[in-house]
Amino acid sequence: MKRLVVTADDFGLSLEVNEAVEQAHRDGILTAASLMVSAPAAADAVARAKRLPSLRVGLHLVMVEAWPTLPPAELPDLVGPDGLIRSDMGRLGLDLALKASARRQLAAEIEAQFQAYKETGLPLDHVNAHKHFHVHPLIAGLVLAVGARHGMRAIRVPRETRAVLRAVEPGTVAKAALDTAPWAALLAVRARQAGLLIPDRTLGLAWSGAMTPARVAGLLRHLPDGLTELYTHPATGGGFAGEAPGYAYAAERDALIASESVAAVAGIPRGGFSDFLV
Repeated sequence: MKRLVVTADDFGLSLEVNEAVEQAHRDGILTAASLMVSAPAAADAVARAKRLPSLRVGLHLVMVEAWPTLPPAELPDLVGPDGLIRSDMGRLGLDLALKASARRQLAAEIEAQFQAYKETGLPLDHVNAHKHFHVHPLIAGLVLAVGARHGMRAIRVPRETRAVLRAVEPGTVAKAALDTAPWAALLAVRARQAGLLIPDRTLGLAWSGAMTPARVAGLLRHLPDGLTELYTHPATGGGFAGEAPGYAYAAERDALIASESVAAVAGIPRGGFSDFLV
């Protein structure tokens, strides 16, 4: 049986993102959004979510390349001179392995983000992470431990089925995003052991930032059985702080409201992760 969660990441990043999330939920196929609790437009995102009770909202943990929740002075190993969490994921991952102080700081920051989410009053539908950094084994352990104290019940495992991509676009060559597969497999095992709901697959990795209307409609037409998360980065336009270079934000918004997408999900049970918990 096919089941589908359609998620927008970076909820709260900007008004452009928030506007697209609201439009795509009201007029399209979007069922869930992942909130960056300390991003510039987080308060606006929370207000919109409270006006949209059918929109399932989760926590988009920020552990790289964005705004921390704790004061930067409390995170000397994690933030750069600009006060943002560092963008050098490889080196940051190594520092977490080598420095107990970095791990303590990250644990405190993860706790602060879960607490900030709790204070919004929104139910916690799911948890994932900016740039999928939670697949790092050390970070995964921290997220699972802190999440257990905050009622986390579902988590994204970023694994994408290549066969589905090739059915949509024959000859598709998967890019580096899919090379996290070994770490994602480990995360899947640990998440199941913790009793968490995980998707059978997550679509949107190879075409992150380029989930065009044609691609989204194609993925929906070739949707396999099981629980699929299709994740996107919609916005009404670019030019905002924190945007990813080269991302076709408006095209991804268009994909979520396109008539072809709406037609393709007809008859498929959709919702947030919480709607599929046993």
